[in-house]
Amino acid sequence: MILAPRPAPRLAAATLLALAFLTGCTTPAPTSQAPEYDVVVRGGRVLDGTGAPAVAADVAIRDGRIAAVGRVAGRGRTEIDAGGKVVAPGFIDVHAHAEDVTALPAGENFLRMGVTTIVTGNCGGSKLNVAEFFNQITQTQVGLNVATLIGHNTVRGQVMGGSFARPPTAAELERMRGLVDQAMKDGAVGLSTGLIYLPGTFAKTDEIVALAQVASAYGGIYASHMRNEGSGIVSALDELTTIAREAKIPAEVSHLKLSGPSAWNRADEIIAYLDRARASGLKITHDQYAYTASSTGISSLIAAEFREGGAARFKARRADPATKARMVAEMKESIAKNKRGDYTYAVVANFRADPRINGKTIPQAAKLLRGSDTLDDQIETILDIEARGGAQGVFHGMNEADLRKFLTLPHTMVASDAGVRRFGDGVPHPRGYGNNARVLGRYVRELQLLPLEEAVRKMSSLPAQTFNLKHRGELKPGYVADVVVFDPAKVGDPSTFDDPHHYAVGFSDVLVNGTPVIRDAQLTAARPGRPVKRAE
Repeated sequence: MILAPRPAPRLAAATLLALAFLTGCTTPAPTSQAPEYDVVVRGGRVLDGTGAPAVAADVAIRDGRIAAVGRVAGRGRTEIDAGGKVVAPGFIDVHAHAEDVTALPAGENFLRMGVTTIVTGNCGGSKLNVAEFFNQITQTQVGLNVATLIGHNTVRGQVMGGSFARPPTAAELERMRGLVDQAMKDGAVGLSTGLIYLPGTFAKTDEIVALAQVASAYGGIYASHMRNEGSGIVSALDELTTIAREAKIPAEVSHLKLSGPSAWNRADEIIAYLDRARASGLKITHDQYAYTASSTGISSLIAAEFREGGAARFKARRADPATKARMVAEMKESIAKNKRGDYTYAVVANFRADPRINGKTIPQAAKLLRGSDTLDDQIETILDIEARGGAQGVFHGMNEADLRKFLTLPHTMVASDAGVRRFGDGVPHPRGYGNNARVLGRYVRELQLLPLEEAVRKMSSLPAQTFNLKHRGELKPGYVADVVVFDPAKVGDPSTFDDPHHYAVGFSDVLVNGTPVIRDAQLTAARPGRPVKRAE
C-alpha cells in the first residue's frame, strides 16, 4: 500500500545551517558492563525517514534491527560518534540496473552515496529466474540489499523466439503470464516495462495489461519506462494509466522527465495530469535522477524497426540501399522533430570496440573516425557503432526548470537509473556515483529547494512503502537496521560528466542489516547484503 506522504515542514536556512554545524550532545558509553547492543550510533541528529523534523538521539542496533531510538545508556560492541552529523535510514534506490551485482559484489558506488537497498530489473530488463538470482546473491555475499522487478522485455524475449514485431499468440501470452507468476512467487516486487527498447516496443497495451494483472494479484507494482518521454509524453501517460486502471495495480513512472527541447517547459501540464490520475483513484508515483542528462544505449538513436531481429538483420538492412535510405531519413526526421539540430547532445560513454571515442560527442567521434562531422557523417558513425556491437551513451536533453518542479513533488522518489560501477571503466553518467549526494548537496543545502527531512523521506520511507519493502525505510524499533550517517555541510557529488569516477563525499558511516559497510568513510570488508523479497 502506498501511504500518503506526511507533509514536511520546510527548514529555514538558519535551521539548516545550525544542523550542518551542530556538534551534538554525545551520550558517553558505559564501560563497566558487557555490551548490550551490537552497534550504537551516538549523538546525531536523527531523521526517522517519515518527513518529521530531526531530533537529537542515539540509535541502538541489535541482531540487524533497530533496538532503540532516543537516549541509549547501554553500550555497543561498536560505538559510532555521529556528533554534528545526520543519522537517517539507509537510502532505497528503486531504479537500478544491477543484474551483474554478483560480479561486483561490494556495490561501493551505491554504498558511498548512502544507498543500502536497490531495486533492479527496471526498464523491462531483469533476470528471468528470480529464485536463482536471489540464491546467487546469497551465495556470493554482496554489500547491499537487492530487490528486483521481473522485466517484460526479458519475458517476451524468452517466449517469442526472436520474432517480435507482432502480438504474441494466445499460447505465448499464457507462457509469459506463467513466467511473471513464477517471478512474483519467488519474491519479485512487480513488473517493469521498457517500451522504447526491444522487444517491448512492439507490445500492445493489452499484452502489458495481461501481464500486469498477474503482478497485481500478488500485490506488486507496475514500473514503466514509457514509450515517450518527449513531445508524446501525454499519450505515453495515457497508456500507463490505462494499464494501472485495467490491471488494478499501482504504477510507477520511471525517471520522470521531459526529454528534448520540443518537450521543455511542460512540467506544470504533466504535474496536473498526474494529480488528476491520482484524484481518480489510481496509485501513481514516479522516480527521478538529479541530472539533466539521461543514459542508455546509442542504439536508441536508431528506430526499433531497423534493429528488430538482432545484429545480423541490422547489418543486412544497413547493406540494402533502399532500407538504409529509410533508416537515414527517419533519423534526420527525428532530429528535426525534436529540435536538436544534430547529435551534439549525445556522448559515447562506453564503446568496447574503440575506446578512443569514449567521452566524445557524436560529432567529435565522427570527426575522429571519419574526418568529418556533417550530419550524414554523424549518422554513419552511429550506424557503425551499432554494427560493431553497440555502445552506452549519455544524452543531454532535459531542462533544469522542469527537473526542479518534478523533484519537489511529494510522490517523487530519488533514484539513480544506474548500475554497479567498475571504477575507471569508460565515461559513464555521474549519477551512478553521486545521485543521492547531489540531491542533498545541491538541491537541499545550496538551493534550498527541498527541506532535508523531505529529501530523506524521498530516499527512504516513500520507496519502502511504494515497493512494499516491509520494515525498511524508517528508523524505528523493529525495523531493519539500514542506517546512513552523513555531514550535511560536506555531502556532495564530485563526479562530473567529463570526469565521472569519483565517489560521493560526506558519508562517514553506512550500515547494512546492522553491519558497518562504510566506517569512518572507508569501505569495510563486510558483505551483509541480502535479497529483499516483496513484503518481506
